[in-house]
Amino acid sequence: MQVILLERVAKLGQMGEVVDVKPGFARNYLLPQGKALSASDRNIADFEARKAQLEARNLETRKEAEKLAESLDGRKFVLIRQAADSGALYGSVSTRDAAEAATEDGFSLDRKQVALSKPIKELGLHDVTVTLHPEVEATMTLNVARSPEEAQLQASGKSIQELAAEEEAAADYEIAELFDDIGSAASDDDELAEVVEEVLPEEDDSDS
Repeated sequence: MQVILLERVAKLGQMGEVVDVKPGFARNYLLPQGKALSASDRNIADFEARKAQLEARNLETRKEAEKLAESLDGRKFVLIRQAADSGALYGSVSTRDAAEAATEDGFSLDRKQVALSKPIKELGLHDVTVTLHPEVEATMTLNVARSPEEAQLQASGKSIQELAAEEEAAADYEIAELFDDIGSAASDDDELAEVVEEVLPEEDDSDS
């Protein structure tokens, strides 16, 4: 099926191009989203008549998107989630979660603007691509953690695995210190016993 694009569509073409697409893709996405029209003679003529207007509107919306991208690009948003010690989430983070996290911080995003190659199912820092305009993208980072404190540590560059390893090492150190203290105490007891034996005379077992 041939359509004429009313805006740039990634991996398909630029505004004004007539391209071949699968009928289902056109009916379910391009046409209802207002991204294209069927390439009939009438629609092509209508596009040519409105081309200048469409290009002007596209330029205006692109400038707005570029301004938003400057603020959004590189921003980090914290999402608190429950997870196992291994870092695996009890559930996943979706495009809706990402959009809501940005919106709560003052950025108006729709889940359809957020692109995830797959749902996020692990703690950590995850880069997410946001399409603000057919020609403008930004990248934001989701800091998925179990607590605000853990999020701060992850933001400093430590992974959940590194944090777990540090906690385990600290626990091992405390145990080692405890055994050293017990050993020192036992040694002190032995020394005390030796001193007592030297000071006190031996008891006379004979009857006197």
